[in-house]
Amino acid sequence: MPRFPRPVLVFSALLLLSLLGSWLVRFFEPSPPEQRETIASRLKALGPKAEARLRPAFEEAGVAWPPARVVLAAFKEEKRLELYAAQKGGALRHIRSYPILAASGRPGPKLREGDRQVPEGRYRIEYLNPNSRFHLSMKLDYPNAFDRRHAAAEGRTGLGGDIMIHGKAVSIGCLAMGDPAAEELFVLAARSGIENVEVIIAPVDFRVRALPEKLAATLPPWTRELYDDLRKALAEL
Repeated sequence: MPRFPRPVLVFSALLLLSLLGSWLVRFFEPSPPEQRETIASRLKALGPKAEARLRPAFEEAGVAWPPARVVLAAFKEEKRLELYAAQKGGALRHIRSYPILAASGRPGPKLREGDRQVPEGRYRIEYLNPNSRFHLSMKLDYPNAFDRRHAAAEGRTGLGGDIMIHGKAVSIGCLAMGDPAAEELFVLAARSGIENVEVIIAPVDFRVRALPEKLAATLPPWTRELYDDLRKALAEL
């Protein structure tokens, strides 16, 4: 067996211990946490530009920023979402309108999971998602009490959920607004407080036209009650 000089053996031993130590550190050291965005980080990164785009419209409408109350009115057939806002104690004023870039389904309420329908009704925002696959999103409280009440009366279960207003331009059951609009709406909801935001989703703009009778006849009878409520809500805008 060959005999190595003592310095070589010492160096080899130290090298082996160094490599073993590095391996043990990598093995036992916990992996760094996944880098995820927060609402605060999104507001810091996107808020200034989004607010700069929004503020002129608020100033023109005479509504202070951030507003105390926000109403988003979405019309499925028109592919349009209108933004209304009010300062504390003031009347709602139209701020601006956005095109809806994608919304699957047809006029009529959402009845069950998988029907690809955008729901219709008056909804609230449950939470803001800064890590959405669709850039940013705001989750609606579908199914709400009205949806659940009529589903129970008809014996329907599996109503679905996870209905969002989000970015990008593709959607199944949600309202896809594109990234710039999603940023503005996300920042607006965060600054105003989600508890102060209402979302109205109607099949058509009932202020200017009615749902075709042939189509209305195919919908559940209770949609008349729903649409009467939506007409009243839209008349206040």
